[in-house]
Amino acid sequence: MSEIHPFSIVTYPFDKSLPEKIENEFFADEGWPIVYLLSNQSSKEIYIGETTDVNQRFKAHLNTPVKSKLIDAHVLNSRLFNKSITLDLEANLINYMTGDGKFKLLNANAGMGSHSYFQKNELYKDFFQQIWRQLIEKGLADGSLEKIKNAELFKLSPFKTLSADQKAGLITIIRAVLDDKHRTVFIEGGAGTGKSVLAIFFFKLLHTPIKDFSFVDFEAAEQTELRDLVWKLKEKYPEPKAAIVVPVISFRGSLSRVFSKINGLRANMVIGPNDATKKHYDILVVDESHRLRQDKNLMPRHSNVFKQKSITLGMTPHIHTELDWTLKQSDKTILFYDAFQGIKPSDVPEEEFDKLKNDHEHTKVEYLTSQFRAKGGNKYQRFVTRLLNDELPKDQQMAKFPEYDFFLFDDLKVFIEQIALREREFELCRVVAGFAWPWLSKSDKSKFDIEIGDVKLKWNHKTKDWINSKGAKDEVGCIHTVQGYDLNYAGVIFGPEIGYDEIQESIVIYEDNYKDKAGKRGVKDKVQLKTYIRNIYKTLLLRGIEGTYVYVCNDALRKHFAKYIPWFKETYTAQIGLIATVPLYSIKVAAGQFGSTQAVSSEFEQVPLPPGIRHSEDLFACQVLGESMNKKIPNGAVCLFRKYSGGSREGQIVLVEMTDPQEAIPGSSYTVKEYQSLKIATSDGSYLHTAIKLIPHSTDNRFTPIHLQADEILELKVIGIFECVLSLPQ
Repeated sequence: MSEIHPFSIVTYPFDKSLPEKIENEFFADEGWPIVYLLSNQSSKEIYIGETTDVNQRFKAHLNTPVKSKLIDAHVLNSRLFNKSITLDLEANLINYMTGDGKFKLLNANAGMGSHSYFQKNELYKDFFQQIWRQLIEKGLADGSLEKIKNAELFKLSPFKTLSADQKAGLITIIRAVLDDKHRTVFIEGGAGTGKSVLAIFFFKLLHTPIKDFSFVDFEAAEQTELRDLVWKLKEKYPEPKAAIVVPVISFRGSLSRVFSKINGLRANMVIGPNDATKKHYDILVVDESHRLRQDKNLMPRHSNVFKQKSITLGMTPHIHTELDWTLKQSDKTILFYDAFQGIKPSDVPEEEFDKLKNDHEHTKVEYLTSQFRAKGGNKYQRFVTRLLNDELPKDQQMAKFPEYDFFLFDDLKVFIEQIALREREFELCRVVAGFAWPWLSKSDKSKFDIEIGDVKLKWNHKTKDWINSKGAKDEVGCIHTVQGYDLNYAGVIFGPEIGYDEIQESIVIYEDNYKDKAGKRGVKDKVQLKTYIRNIYKTLLLRGIEGTYVYVCNDALRKHFAKYIPWFKETYTAQIGLIATVPLYSIKVAAGQFGSTQAVSSEFEQVPLPPGIRHSEDLFACQVLGESMNKKIPNGAVCLFRKYSGGSREGQIVLVEMTDPQEAIPGSSYTVKEYQSLKIATSDGSYLHTAIKLIPHSTDNRFTPIHLQADEILELKVIGIFECVLSLPQ
């Protein structure tokens, strides 16, 4: 029986002798597809590529001034690779290396694609986990894949695959920039449709040398057109004077940090509207352009600055807006816009944007429609819009989104607890609310801002980058801290400023309960104020990727929402009353070394399943004790597991059993850890495990991995795959 190692990563000095050193390797001799990383640990620069002609590719890189300064070549190779696999590995490595942030990537961004191929999920998902671990061991990466997914550098990376409508938007932007008669481009789309992704992608493309471009992610016809457009773009703007304008301060800070770590980009390329008045640009890209301001309802100091900037540009403060500033200060202005995210009277009115859109001679418009953030998709987005616009019919069925966790709560304590549990599972889960309570804790840290019954909460302790700040999981964010950001779960509190008129059958606003002074001062039109507040809640409801939980203060509005949104409590109770309970096994699982030997009792109690998890006979629960998994599982928590029945365990948190046949007393010991294995493929298509590592996730670094080899592996049995924490210790 012959053995085939799934992959290897071989490191060579990156110099002119390299082609000769590798010419007899199978991947060089046979033209096998490989992935490679060229790195310089001193300068912290790295380049990632894939090829079937490694000798010629390395020779070309050695003759390139930038890449010839790299020191090491790391060749990722396997007999199991094909072209689709290496393209996919290249794209994933670029995305995750960017998100990891240890190195600055020298890559262009065009051509990053997601490729489908045989056994992609069954086999190569495991490969990538193992590849990433080896890169960490080689000092080429730091963070876990799970951690990187939540990092702003990953989420705001320019190395993303574009959707069909984003590709169309990209081509529209480039065409308009090349056409002298078009001064403005409008990319319009709702929350979560990928406006920022496209804005960042185009901006990186604009600052990448033409020789670094790849167009493999585009269809043949698109490749030909895009290649021609990019050549013309580079001819017209070889060294573009460009900036990306972000009106939202918090989001601007996040994007600046990301740009500081991307090759070819700089933090000072991300500017505010005030900065745009200082010089003229070839191109200004304006993200979140719906938050550009006018001199209406601004705080005195902001109003004074606005007036000074307007006068400097020869404009009239009470007539012209920050939108006018950007148009005047650039030859080409690209606006990313959502009419339903204007949230205060200082925002530029929708009609000003409409004037531009309707100027068909000088403006090009493209629409983004696909929902990328919320897994509820376009159906969920439409539901939220119709719910807040009073457009749902009385016979509308209860909202159900198979891939999305969406529930209404009537108990705020349970609501807070469930968001805390999701934070344990996914991280980046936050409670947010409408601005219906004054910010008392801003000046007095001892005070609570939000008091509902006997629950006391505080607003966000900071406005800039609150979502990623320490302590954010225990606070409540407002619209100004979350606009532009993704969350895994959003817990949305509808405050007492919004209610429901059962006679008129419409949502109503209680102005006195709305505490954002800048958001209502000078607004005499109650319909306009209602629009602002409604837009705030729509934006909040579209933050969550995995799910959204809703708590409503107003009784009538809660009753109205309950017609359409399933109750968490009712769902929970209904499941208990039917079959949606799982057995709580008597074993106490160690979250450390293997626990003491235990025999499992044949008698056990039942515990209910939480909403969002479909009942299955292979689900069970048990209590986890110890601190070695406390980043994911608190000591003493009751956890839900799914019985293991085959398939990949790589990188998953598992419940494992160790049986010692020499023990006089029958029984087993148990532990919970992340599972990692080293395995080899055999000629008959099966796999052999040569070593297993069980890895802790603890704040206490005294906990170390458990290493199992040879006969020890035979005594190990994976019992279940961790699903979630069911209940926290009392």
